[in-house]
Amino acid sequence: MARGGSEPIGEYAVLGDGHTAALVSRRGSVDWLCLPRFDSPACFAALLGGPSRGRWLLTVPDATGVRRAYLGDSFVLQTTYTSPTGTALVTEAMPLGDGRADLVRRIECLSGSVDVLHEWVVRFGYGTIVPWVHHVEDHEGNDSIRAIAGPDSLLLRGTRLPRGAGRAHVDRFRLAEGEVVELASTWARSWRRAPRRLPVTERLAETRQRWARWSRLCQYDGPHSEAVVRSLLVLRMLTDEETGGIVAAPTTSLPESFGGERNWDYRYCWLRDAAMTLDALLAYGYRSEATAWRDWLLRAVAGDPADLQIMYGSDGRRDLPETTLDHLAGYASSRPVRIGNAAVGQRQNDVLGGVMVALESARASGLRETTESWSLQQHLVAELIGHWREPDHGIWEVRGRPRHFTHSKVMAWAALDRAVRAVEEHRLPGPLERWRAERAAIRLDVLKHGFDAGRGAFTQHYGSSHTDAALLQMVQVGFLPPDDPRVRGTVAAIREELEVAPGLLLRYRADRVDDGMRSGEHPFLACSFWLVDALARCGEADEADALLGRLISLGNDVGLFAEQYDPVGGRMVGNFPQALSHLALVQAAQSVERALARRTTGRAADPPPARRPLLGG
Repeated sequence: MARGGSEPIGEYAVLGDGHTAALVSRRGSVDWLCLPRFDSPACFAALLGGPSRGRWLLTVPDATGVRRAYLGDSFVLQTTYTSPTGTALVTEAMPLGDGRADLVRRIECLSGSVDVLHEWVVRFGYGTIVPWVHHVEDHEGNDSIRAIAGPDSLLLRGTRLPRGAGRAHVDRFRLAEGEVVELASTWARSWRRAPRRLPVTERLAETRQRWARWSRLCQYDGPHSEAVVRSLLVLRMLTDEETGGIVAAPTTSLPESFGGERNWDYRYCWLRDAAMTLDALLAYGYRSEATAWRDWLLRAVAGDPADLQIMYGSDGRRDLPETTLDHLAGYASSRPVRIGNAAVGQRQNDVLGGVMVALESARASGLRETTESWSLQQHLVAELIGHWREPDHGIWEVRGRPRHFTHSKVMAWAALDRAVRAVEEHRLPGPLERWRAERAAIRLDVLKHGFDAGRGAFTQHYGSSHTDAALLQMVQVGFLPPDDPRVRGTVAAIREELEVAPGLLLRYRADRVDDGMRSGEHPFLACSFWLVDALARCGEADEADALLGRLISLGNDVGLFAEQYDPVGGRMVGNFPQALSHLALVQAAQSVERALARRTTGRAADPPPARRPLLGG
């Protein structure tokens, strides 16, 4: 069995088209791609099973230097290879806005001459299915290579095609200065005629322009603007262009602990993560995404409020059974490799809090409620009222027994608080006195059972003495004011207990929590950015700004962040790129900007104006 994951996670860049995403290594190997959607089976799965499980390699094999960067504010990637004999440039992207599923690549020799290695290995079904691969002439008369298996087909076209070599297609050739080779892989249903051949150079330029138009709408000029804009782009790239669903990451089973079992499928829409993503996008003026996500929410959760799930497919699909892919060795021999997610059946009482906070932000930004959207919220709040007193599995989806997690209670309070605000501030109908009473009851319950007076801090769950980094969200949602001694005590306790390197926080101490797992994990980047946010809100502007800069420096060379970071090994850990890490970054940056403005002018910076995004058109 081939060993997966020979490249460090941080060595990958991501390409996306608003429907799915590809991971391409610094050395030019597309090692992960699911087609046609984020949660479709992979046709290139080398990331988890080695090259024999599928990859698309285009590289200069004897390169002594490799530099790469996205073209401006886009996901058009350029990689420059320097070899002993010359220099070559690879430009690649997944084109936007045409309803297709293509990956286009262009290699040009800039100086001297270079040797090029091209290898195309297609394996459908997460590397299990060897397709029928043959040369064909497409309906436009272009020479093509088509791989077919069951419902899927992948067509390779270009100015120079590889030849069959065993169960791969390989080409080795030399490019002289000024020579160019263009290539495109196109997915299509096997019974349909292949789409027309793309003009590669033109589509690369158009795709760059579409991303640039969208990013220009941000108009953020606060601290660390380059990282903020890149993170906003990542969040938009992880948003399904057709459905409005926002996936947590484009990958599955990149481990939280190398060689361990904490390997999860993140190619789905967690209501909590998606709601926080929406909140982050709204904060920078992107209202169209709010409308699309609210419409997605209405479709996904339609039906009995008691059937609310914590996650859905990007199309709103509910059935996400967890299975293992035992034929894959796993990244860095980390098994099992999982698809689907058993946490879909958990009760997590915090989820609605994040949703209601985001929808309140949408209302505040001018998005008008529809009768259907407000009716849905009323029914979900009514359902929460009946269950918030029960234990749950919490934000971290522990697979041990349910607990009365303090964070879950705080977020249930936030759900009721935003429902009350909707009536008081936006004149929406609702049982105001009932909601006020429940909000007060949750607050009293948390203060009585979730606070350790001896330590001066809130605890992870009722009856415990240890803490949890998720409690940093307490100040974000306004459960207590940032100058409250209990907030400051909790921030101090979290740092004392969970900070394993400057600014890098564990979610919780795994040895103190029955989370159903044997292996440990590394610092969680979203929690680390939440610490920045909390410090900024508590008035520690300089420390927050310095810490934000340190955390941003941990991103890879193209500004991407995984779920976690290993400070000892100096490397990314977990699924990649991770929406939660990027959205926490942009939220932290906004809080730092406001804290710096308050210190200078005595008032917070004005929020950016709402603007209409143009990604799809």
